Amino acid sequence: MNAKAVALVSGGIDSILSIRLLQDQGIEIHGLNLKGTFNCCKDDAARTAALLGIPITILTEGPEYLQLIERPRYGWGHGVNPCTDCRIYMFDLARKFMEQVGASFVVSGEVLGQRPNSQRRDCFVSIERDSGLQGLILRPLSAQLLAPTKPETAGIVDRGRLLAISGRSRKPQMELAARYGIDEIPTPSTGCMLTEDAIANRIKDHLSRGERLDPWIAESMKFGRHFRITEDTKAIVGRNEIENLRLRELYDRAGDRDPAPVFLHPHDFRGPDALLVGDATPDVLETLGGLMLRYAKETSGEPRAIEVSRRGGEERLTVSYALDDGAIATLRIPDTHIAGGYRPVRPRPGREIREEGAP
Repeated sequence: MNAKAVALVSGGIDSILSIRLLQDQGIEIHGLNLKGTFNCCKDDAARTAALLGIPITILTEGPEYLQLIERPRYGWGHGVNPCTDCRIYMFDLARKFMEQVGASFVVSGEVLGQRPNSQRRDCFVSIERDSGLQGLILRPLSAQLLAPTKPETAGIVDRGRLLAISGRSRKPQMELAARYGIDEIPTPSTGCMLTEDAIANRIKDHLSRGERLDPWIAESMKFGRHFRITEDTKAIVGRNEIENLRLRELYDRAGDRDPAPVFLHPHDFRGPDALLVGDATPDVLETLGGLMLRYAKETSGEPRAIEVSRRGGEERLTVSYALDDGAIATLRIPDTHIAGGYRPVRPRPGREIREEGAP
């Protein structure tokens, strides 16, 4: 075992302080940052690496990460956030990177009790076991509250110079940052998009129909108003110009998806663009046109034209009326939390995973 470690770098104050504590003991640090589809925090990893004078490697999660969301071994949190499974995935990547760079252990800025779904003692045990890093994940901010790790017992890291921070208060970190002369404290992460009610409901709606998540579908979950037109057809309606552009971009890079998406754009009025995924029957297109008119800037009541783009070519759709709010409410996938529904269940030992509410 050597004095070289891989540190997970989020850009937050906890990871900064954890690295500084080990740099004080002469540990050579190699930073590792993971970019994810549903990350919603400001990415300061590169800036943090420059501040600390360490090399940084940035990895992008693979499509296998989406399988964790579909069926996490340790279940979801409030939304569809597979927190423990996510940490296992992250530390497994760190283990592989550790072997590549010839490091001996992994450093994390996690604080015991700070996050209820992944920073508990039992979660730490599961994460270490399932990532193949038993005894090799050092959490300097809470180390004195946890069992000694291998670098500590080997004398590479002095356990007495590590800390015993726990809970959600940031006061101990602020005091330590002041002692290190860190004036600019990074804003705490706003968390993961998968905890947001709107995105969780959209993903649950998708999975409840036996559909799989892929990168294209995952990207489509992150913006717009979402509507279930029929059991097999879904529409996304833009809320502003930026979202309209993102819808067009999604349509342009749909490739050979089956069924092919359909893109709708106002022809003679100012209003939102829309993307249709599923069977674009005349009735479905008329309903979606009514949705677009409801959110249009102009509501004169006159028939309006909509440009319809699909793999087979272009056409024009005439829509006579906007849907009323009552009709829209029956179609819209809610943005607020829905109790129950599709939810993966953590299996008991010896039992297979099942899903409640899944088809």
